[in-house]
Amino acid sequence: MGKPVTPGETIGILGGGQLGRMSAQAAQKLGYKVKIFDPASFVCASAVAQETITAPWDDIKALKKFTTGCSRITLEFENIPPNTIEYVNGITPCHPSARVLEICQNRQKEKEFLRENKIPCAPFRVVNTLEEFKDAVKEIGYPCVLKTAVFGYDGKGQIKITNERKDLEEAWSITGGGRGVLEAWIPHDCEISVIVVRGENGEVAVYEPTENIHKDHILYLSLSPARIKNEVINEAKSLALQIVEKIELTGILAVEMFVHQEKILVNELAPRPHNSGHVTLDNNKTSQFEQHIRSVCGLPLGEIKSQQPAVMLNILGDLWKNGITPDWNIALKYPNVKLHLYDKGQAVPKRKMGHLTVLGPTLEEALELAHKIDKEFLS
Repeated sequence: MGKPVTPGETIGILGGGQLGRMSAQAAQKLGYKVKIFDPASFVCASAVAQETITAPWDDIKALKKFTTGCSRITLEFENIPPNTIEYVNGITPCHPSARVLEICQNRQKEKEFLRENKIPCAPFRVVNTLEEFKDAVKEIGYPCVLKTAVFGYDGKGQIKITNERKDLEEAWSITGGGRGVLEAWIPHDCEISVIVVRGENGEVAVYEPTENIHKDHILYLSLSPARIKNEVINEAKSLALQIVEKIELTGILAVEMFVHQEKILVNELAPRPHNSGHVTLDNNKTSQFEQHIRSVCGLPLGEIKSQQPAVMLNILGDLWKNGITPDWNIALKYPNVKLHLYDKGQAVPKRKMGHLTVLGPTLEEALELAHKIDKEFLS
């Protein structure tokens, strides 16, 4: 563990999307300078950073330039080659570690990590060939889900297989025909996320679970607090804390879980700020983004107490009809609604362009207003 990073020093962030943007904004509020590294020529985090370096993940010369002057490195996107993390960490401390990244970006390693550490998850089998896949389906049974081993998010790289869909050759082809993980389909009452943070000195903070509602495999709403019993809340938080200790995390981790009849199964891990944690920007004393920066810089973690019930509503590119910008007054006319736009340039369908946080005296009132605003935008 190095000495804490003093405000005024520079933090490097690998990845320049909206999570990097909001992490950079949190860092700047604490007094830090921010440097961004991303292969894309236009990234929305650039608008709020002191410097952006554009180069491939394996460009050693560019990575060396990026790390120069940085006191810590972190990331906002887990699909980064672990070798990149290993290289920059050899110059400047980087959190999370390459080991954490390797586990969380690979579904096979992630599931095996959970099983080895006795963390409850869905039954699964690793498959490498079509024949192994067919045998695994017989063993796991219907329904089940075939997922690519790497590079999957927002429902990409996976397909559900049911009794009605028995064309296994087609399913194997759709996911690319490479190494995959076949999981049992888990019936669930709801999906929740737990955001947990662990500092360089082992200090931990765990947020209350949020309840996630999806449309077309993309997060639509996050509800805080989740509509689950206290016993389930406590168990979910306990599992998240066990995971960060076992994985030896420094930084922030989102743990996605299924809840069914008060039983919990862990679904996926994301070692960076998470869409389901955006509600913390307006609803917690310390947001997930500030906590992320505090953890990697060696600062004491902030208080995370929730202020009041809240609902996060994702804003997708579908709202830009015929290139016309949505009328933001639809949401801003309500004093208890907060608008966050990411400045991501061209709006395309299903692309996350921003989000709204709807605050309310009760969760039911906040959720009702979120649905009302959504309908007004779409009308």
